[in-house]
Parts: sequence; C-alpha cells; structure tokens
Amino acid sequence: MKVVLFCGGRGIRLRRDGSDLPKPLVRIGQQPILWHVMKYYAHFGHKDFILCLGYKAHVIKNFFLKYNECMSNDFTLSEGGDRVDVFSKDIQDWRITFVDTGLNSSIGQRLHAVREHLDGEEMFLANYSDGLSNLNLPTMIESVRSADATAGFLSVRPQQSFHVVRIDPDSRVRSIDPMAKADIWINGGFFVFKKEIFDDLKPGEELVDQPFSRLITKRKLIAHKFDGFWASMDTFKDKQMLEAMHSEGKSLWQVWA
Repeated sequence: MKVVLFCGGRGIRLRRDGSDLPKPLVRIGQQPILWHVMKYYAHFGHKDFILCLGYKAHVIKNFFLKYNECMSNDFTLSEGGDRVDVFSKDIQDWRITFVDTGLNSSIGQRLHAVREHLDGEEMFLANYSDGLSNLNLPTMIESVRSADATAGFLSVRPQQSFHVVRIDPDSRVRSIDPMAKADIWINGGFFVFKKEIFDDLKPGEELVDQPFSRLITKRKLIAHKFDGFWASMDTFKDKQMLEAMHSEGKSLWQVWA
C-alpha cells in the first residue's frame, strides 16, 4: 500500500537551540524522525511513500536527494576511496513522491492535494510524521478491511502527566487519576483509509473534523485500541525522552531491528 505522510509541520515547540529545521527532520540519534517513521512502514512491506510537504519543503527534498547510505550502515572503503561496498541499505528500494501541499494547509487539505497520486489504490495508509509505535500494523489493516469501515486510526492512551479529575455536582471530588490510567483514548495517527474517504473529504476541510464526523454518523469509522508503545514528538521534552530511549538501546519503535 502507498503511505501518505504529513510533513508540513514547523516544530516550533521543539526549538531550543535556534534551529529552524522542519519538524520531520528533527533527529533521534543519527536519523530524523521522518526516517524512523518510514523505516517502520518499510519493515511491513509498505515502501511507496507520498510526502505532503509544507514548511521548508526544499530542506526535506534535499535531505533525500543527498542521502548517503554509508551514514547509517556498515561499509568497506577500498581502492583509495574509489570503491565503497555498503553491507546493507535503507532506502534503495523505497519510492518517494514529494508534493508541496501548501505552507499553512490543514491535514485534510494536504490529503486532498495528493489524491491524484492515489488513483487506483483501494486502500492506503497515512500518518503524521512525528509518531512512533511498535504496533503490529498488519493487524490494524485487517481490522479496517474486515469491519466494513471507510477509515480507521490508532487509538492510544495520552502520555501527559496531568491528572483527570471527576467532580460531583456539589463540587466534591469523586476521583483523581493519572491521565494514562484513566479511561481516555486519543487519536494516535497511523490511519488506514479506503478510497471512499474522498467521498467524505471536501476541499478545504480538516480531516478529523467534518469528514470523520460524517463517518461516525454512518458508522464507518473505527478506532484500533492499542496499549503498546506509542509516542509523539510534539515538544522538546518528548524529543529528550526519545533520544534517551535511543541512546540506552531501548528504541521500542524500531520493529525492524
């Protein structure tokens, strides 16, 4: 299946060092988070990517145009540097389509802008470019395929350290629980779509607002609950956490390793 990745983010909440990199290129270890997301999908055999670009689109294009397999793989250098034998490769069998979908476009507008690149696809995948998980992707795809649904998304527990408070009408606190342990589920991305999604997505609309509301009314939207590892790199604190996991050899999202 083709994989649509929304890569238009600015990453403002991630900036602590004056860097103005587009959010998908913020690194975890030696590679940007976008590479980690793509590597995840490639592991399950989905290697045909459509990147919905926005902020600093040229920087993302340039990253891939100048990609050097030697930077992430072992290799042998010989003949005075004239010959390089790379033991394994990352992106050699990937197909990547780069589409400038607008600087300030919503997710729905970005998806609508790449519709022509999805012609002939009965189903396709989509995701934000900053979400990581060890989800068994084929299981989720099958749940959407067999549910007579138009769309499905990964539903996870929130990671914030806030507490959820339940209050009685007389202002007495009934309970207070860590958000991660409360019965609250959020949209974690990792979308699976059938082509019919475009029947409910109108030009100019945000994906999770109007189109999903229509699907809910028609009972054509499912949420795939998942209690495994999931993380989104929204803030500098999130980046620090993922960097620490990576440096400690605990990159749970690296299902390919």
